[in-house]
Amino acid sequence: MSGNTILITGGTSGIGFEFATQLLKLGNTVIITGRDQAKLNSAKFKLPAVHTLRSDAADPREIADLFETVVKQFPKLNVLINNAGFMRKLNLHDTDIDMEDLNREIESNLSGPIWMINQFLTHLKSQESAAIMNVSSGLAFVPLPISPVYCAAKAGLHSYTQSLRVQLKNTKVNVFELAPPLTDTPLVDSFDPADLSGSKAMNVTKMVGIAIRGMEQDNFEIRPGQSNDLKFMNRIAPKFIFNQLSKSVDHMLRESK
Repeated sequence: MSGNTILITGGTSGIGFEFATQLLKLGNTVIITGRDQAKLNSAKFKLPAVHTLRSDAADPREIADLFETVVKQFPKLNVLINNAGFMRKLNLHDTDIDMEDLNREIESNLSGPIWMINQFLTHLKSQESAAIMNVSSGLAFVPLPISPVYCAAKAGLHSYTQSLRVQLKNTKVNVFELAPPLTDTPLVDSFDPADLSGSKAMNVTKMVGIAIRGMEQDNFEIRPGQSNDLKFMNRIAPKFIFNQLSKSVDHMLRESK
């Protein structure tokens, strides 16, 4: 995990920023993207060695422009980390939700990584060694029903990543999936403890450290902490674990009255 040129989408905060921090320390060239130039400037101030490019990882046209810029400036790019995404609470009884807005989590968490891979894959296959990491979620294995679209998108990303890994088995591109548990990042700031079924957030530094060690050891499906528990429980007691994660729906419905 040193001497690589690594592109991280959604790298201005949370898991993406922590990846950038740790991977820079390991001696890699790191490029981060984000939609907000002010946040990119802040990340650059905190990590002077990082390279920043403004790009929306959920927009195919911007992804195409990003590709042209990156391969020109960083021709040795050999690692893509699809981290950009967001999570929100949605009450499906709400008939005022705009149709396009309803789909935003699919575009960000599922379509975006698929578009990024489609755009960068030929370049990655031309490298001596390369890797793709898709950041899914422990909720890909068991959904949290107050975030139905997010969980559906992450389950889709998990499935897509499995298929991608098989299709690339005869190439030099290794395909990793990181399924984080609830992690102490800005992503969960819009949720209260009742929404998250009492789960304790994992420290982001620890979680990313586990992910990097997993890549070093060719652990292709990395499930830190409670994510591993969710996959295990979904295998041995699926109804029980789903009911546990469903309790927060009652709280949400009471709030909406």
